[in-house]
Amino acid sequence: MQSIDSIRLNFNSDSLFLLNICLAIIMFGIALEVKLSDFKILWQNPKSALLGLLSQFILLPLFSFLLILILKPAPSIALGMILVAACPGGNISNFMSHLAKGNTALSVGLTSVATFLSLGLTPLNFQLYGSLYEPTAAILQSIELDFWDVSKTVFMIILLPLLLGLGVQHRYKSVAVAMAPIFRIGSILIFIGFVIIAFSNNFDLFLDYIHLVIGLVFAHNLLALGLGFSVGTLGNLAQRDRRTLAIETGIQNSGLGLVLIFAFFEGLGGMALVAAWWGIWHIISGLSLASFWSRKKPNEPLPIPE
Repeated sequence: MQSIDSIRLNFNSDSLFLLNICLAIIMFGIALEVKLSDFKILWQNPKSALLGLLSQFILLPLFSFLLILILKPAPSIALGMILVAACPGGNISNFMSHLAKGNTALSVGLTSVATFLSLGLTPLNFQLYGSLYEPTAAILQSIELDFWDVSKTVFMIILLPLLLGLGVQHRYKSVAVAMAPIFRIGSILIFIGFVIIAFSNNFDLFLDYIHLVIGLVFAHNLLALGLGFSVGTLGNLAQRDRRTLAIETGIQNSGLGLVLIFAFFEGLGGMALVAAWWGIWHIISGLSLASFWSRKKPNEPLPIPE
């Protein structure tokens, strides 16, 4: 069996284009429901907002790097972990925060701001930590990844659809209200269906190598959830805000990660499997944690997720 660092998932240019369209549609749909009041919550609750962004963009990439130094996974797997940690929060985090009786307004505000910040911070964190670890630095040097190329891709599939959606909502509010439920459900179903179809073409590779990433993704996601909750606890935030920080840190936009992997790394095996399995697992873990918290009043003392 080949090394996971040498395999490439079968993913043609048409499929990559379709993946870009799917992700852009999801971001456009999210923007149809974003309101100015969602940003105001960050000004009204600056401590929780700053700690949430600190947890996502500073601490998660740093602790992910430390986890890699401890576990020493295969280089392509390590690079996939770094990329996932560098991505902004996923759109399903808002639903999970609501289910968990967290601070939904804070969740929406953090997701929106993190999406804008990802234009610069996602490629910055990825290049920084990818270059600090010698095995992953070798991959980056062979690819000659350009910061601006990554930023441009993030802008085209994340920020531009978000801005267009905000424009539609501002000018055609009734249209946005009518379209939002359709985009919310339809875009996610399309994306899930696309991922299933795409990986059915690589099913044998998936079965051969998935055992190498299952445990690592589990540990990495547990680290992210626990980190967010711990930051909220150390910051003496309200219980609702702690739950939200845990979910915002633990639910990452792995769809963006997949786009970058196929666009710049030709579907590098370890990276693609990490991002794909994270996309599946964080939904399971996030909904499980949110369901548990939904049965607990926010003012009840809760343990840090283990």
